[in-house]
Amino acid sequence: MHRVEEHVLDGHDGGAFRVRVLVPDASPAAVLVHLHGGGWVLGDIDGYDTLGRLLAARSGAAVVLVEYRKAPEHPFPTPVEDSWTALQWAAEHREAIAGAPVPLFVAGDSAGGNLAAVLTHRARDRRGPELAGQVLVYPVTDADLTRPSYREPEHQAFLPAESMRWFWEHYVPEESARGHPEASPLRAESLGGLPPALVLTAEHDVLRDEGEAYARRLAAEGVSVVHHRWPGQMHAFFSQVNILPASAEALDLVAAHLRERTTP
Repeated sequence: MHRVEEHVLDGHDGGAFRVRVLVPDASPAAVLVHLHGGGWVLGDIDGYDTLGRLLAARSGAAVVLVEYRKAPEHPFPTPVEDSWTALQWAAEHREAIAGAPVPLFVAGDSAGGNLAAVLTHRARDRRGPELAGQVLVYPVTDADLTRPSYREPEHQAFLPAESMRWFWEHYVPEESARGHPEASPLRAESLGGLPPALVLTAEHDVLRDEGEAYARRLAAEGVSVVHHRWPGQMHAFFSQVNILPASAEALDLVAAHLRERTTP
């Protein structure tokens, strides 16, 4: 990396959280805010550091890893608010990060994909910051756990349906609140006007159906969407860098997608 920065940001409630900025070279082509997975309960930016560095190096974008605070100590909406604060911070500091007002992207996997999707809704509804695109990797988009991918046994290997139920119980303890669009973005009144999307899903993943339903609805409402279902893969394959060949392939796909949208 050309430069690695650590920053502590103030949360909406008087707390604080950290971000790590991975700058691959002297003139990054974009800034990508990345929200990690872990069911809003697990995971941290240290665990995603290798993925972030590889993504930065291969895409040419500076990657901002966000250590949003987690449930159960910090349930919904704190992870959303921390992620939103980080996105605003990245937008305000992109010239300091990249040396120019480069395009801004948001990305995330699993619960992080949920947060990334929610941020695109906020950015649209609050008229900024302007986003050049979104990358959603097997995102959580709905609290409905009755879709076929949740019920079929071949999709339970890494992330069983009961684990997702446990994550939801910690993230949004009040069941009636789980349908809020900032918890279940698939239930938003409109997906129109959102930034272009790259959506990756895994064949053997309980989240497959809701991720693909989100991609279909984006496309139906006029959003440019590229969707890839990764055959033979289970949940979390994308983050298994240096372990699964499919992870390297998917990482290359995301990097190429970003380069195509930032190269003059």
